[in-house]
Amino acid sequence: MATPSLLHDWLIPDWPAPAQVRAMCTTRNGGVSAAPHDSLNLGLGTQDAPQAVAANWQRLQAALQAMQPDGQPVHPVRLRQIHGTAVLPIERATPDQQAADASTTSAAGVACVVMAADCLPVLLTNRAGTRVAAAHAGWRGLAGGVLENVLQSFLAQTIAGKAMTAIESEAKNAGNAETVMAWIGPGIGAQAFEVGPEVRAAFVAHDPAAAQHFQARPGKASCGGDKYLADLAALARQRLRAAGVTSIHGNDSSKAWCTVANASRFFSYRRDHRVLGGSGRMAALIWRCG
Repeated sequence: MATPSLLHDWLIPDWPAPAQVRAMCTTRNGGVSAAPHDSLNLGLGTQDAPQAVAANWQRLQAALQAMQPDGQPVHPVRLRQIHGTAVLPIERATPDQQAADASTTSAAGVACVVMAADCLPVLLTNRAGTRVAAAHAGWRGLAGGVLENVLQSFLAQTIAGKAMTAIESEAKNAGNAETVMAWIGPGIGAQAFEVGPEVRAAFVAHDPAAAQHFQARPGKASCGGDKYLADLAALARQRLRAAGVTSIHGNDSSKAWCTVANASRFFSYRRDHRVLGGSGRMAALIWRCG
C-alpha cells in the first residue's frame, strides 16, 4: 500500500471492492504546479506548464506503483473527454487521448482514468474483480447514459461464451447489475450547481423521479428566467440504482464532497476559471493487480 507521504490527502475509496482491485482519486495537493493550477494539476489540456503537468504525473505514477503488491508499474490510459457517453475498452497497448468519457478493462496492471474538476468521477468493479471501469459524469454524459453504457460492458463480459439459454436467463436480470459496485468521487455540490431548465428537462424526460434532485430558484426573465440547483451526485446515484446497482459508495451529496466548497482540497472549474483564469484537474483511477 502506498505510504501517506505519497498519498497526501488523496482519496482511497472505502468500499467492499475485491482484494485485487485498487482505486484512488487525487486532490489538488502534492504536486509542483503554480497558481491557479496549484499544485497537483494532472490536466493535459490546461494552460499549466507542460513540464509541471509531466512532473505531477510522475508523482502519481510513483504512488500507483507503491500500491501494487508486487511493485510492478501501473499503466494509466488517459482519455480525451468530450462530455459524451462513449465507453472505450482498453488494454496496455491502447493509445492515450482517444475521444471517450469512460473506459473499461479486464487487463491486469492497466488503469482506467478519468479527469475531473466539478464533473463526477465514477469508478466501478464487479464483485469478482475481473473487470473495472471509470466514467466521467458531467450532466451531459450522465443524462445521456454514460453510466448505463459502462454497465453494459460488465454484462457483456458476464454473458460472453454462454449458451443461448444462459444468455436469455442473464438478460432477464440485466437491469439489476447486482454484481457491480460503484464509487462516486468529489464533484460540484447541490448548493453550487446552478443550471437552466433544459438540464432539468433532460433528466426528467428519462425519469420523472429525477425532479426531486432539482431545487427551483426563481429568477427574472431579464437574467435568463428560472434556474435550478441540481444535485449531480444524487442524480448519479439514482441512475445507478435504476440500472440495478445496489452497492453505491462515496459521494453522498454532503458538503465535504463538493469541489466548489472545498477550495483547499479540490479543483473546481466553475469556481476558479472566471476569477483566476483557469483550474487544474484531478484524476480518478481504478485497476486490477496482476
